[in-house]
Amino acid sequence: MSTPLAETLTQLRVGNQKSLVDFYQRSRHLFARWAQRKHQLPADKAHGLLQDTLLDFYDHVADGRITRMPEDLRAYLYGMAQERIAAQVPAHQPLPAAEASRRQRLLAQFSQLSTDCQQVLTYFYFRGYHFEKMGGKMGFPNATVARRQKSTCLRKLYDLVRGGYEPITGEVV
Repeated sequence: MSTPLAETLTQLRVGNQKSLVDFYQRSRHLFARWAQRKHQLPADKAHGLLQDTLLDFYDHVADGRITRMPEDLRAYLYGMAQERIAAQVPAHQPLPAAEASRRQRLLAQFSQLSTDCQQVLTYFYFRGYHFEKMGGKMGFPNATVARRQKSTCLRKLYDLVRGGYEPITGEVV
């Protein structure tokens, strides 16, 4: 990565993934050779593994689990991939049609919430923020307000979800 490490980390935190995309494009063939030699993975599986590893790295940066850029990013990412292989974490696989449909409906209902509610629920459920951190990010005066806001937003989402069902049969309208 040609930009200074601190700047790259800052760019990742605000959602700019260009440095990771560039890394992937520059390194995917080398990574595939490494994965083939060390783990007998074919090139397409190695490329998928590198993509999943880069997504994990991005998530770690975005939610604050990584606060300093590793000195040797390549070695760090290869280590993450090695751990992923050792844990036998499956690559992203398509969901069954019924589950994919359910998630699409839930996502549509989630998008009907206010931007603040979406942010609160994302911080809590997807980023794993505790109430103090969420309160600080959202500008709430304390953790209790953040907890109440999360409960209110979750209730609104629940009401939206329940609105799509018939009260007697439980069938989706």
